[in-house]
Amino acid sequence: MKIRNLEIRAIEARRYVKDLSRPVNIRIDHNSSITLFSVLNDNEADVEFEYTASFGAVGIIKFEGGFIYEGEDAKKIAENWQSKKNMPNEIASQIHTAILHYCVPEAVTIARELKLPPPIPLPQVKFEEEKKKGKFGPEVM
Repeated sequence: MKIRNLEIRAIEARRYVKDLSRPVNIRIDHNSSITLFSVLNDNEADVEFEYTASFGAVGIIKFEGGFIYEGEDAKKIAENWQSKKNMPNEIASQIHTAILHYCVPEAVTIARELKLPPPIPLPQVKFEEEKKKGKFGPEVM
């Protein structure tokens, strides 16, 4: 399986609240969905997707995009998706992982522009009180 020419074709982003100066606990939900999976030839299919990072009542970032799926089973998977809106779990996992790996960094940049929290957990730096033998520097979790 190979994914090529992954691109974002449309972006919608909004912050619904004016003032985010007070710290607010915001739940960020990620969702990716396949909207089209069509046959190009026996070994290639055109795939369109939507990715959404939802910040609850605070804001939303939504992308629409597409890519070319290459694989020996592309025609079979595309025909199955068109009839049942379903694909094998392993293929679905790889496709959705590729979508998230491409879209989340883009969403981080847009979130910064909208003054929304980044849609990824930021690492926490903790300093230990006592030194342990063989450990140097801060521990990043």
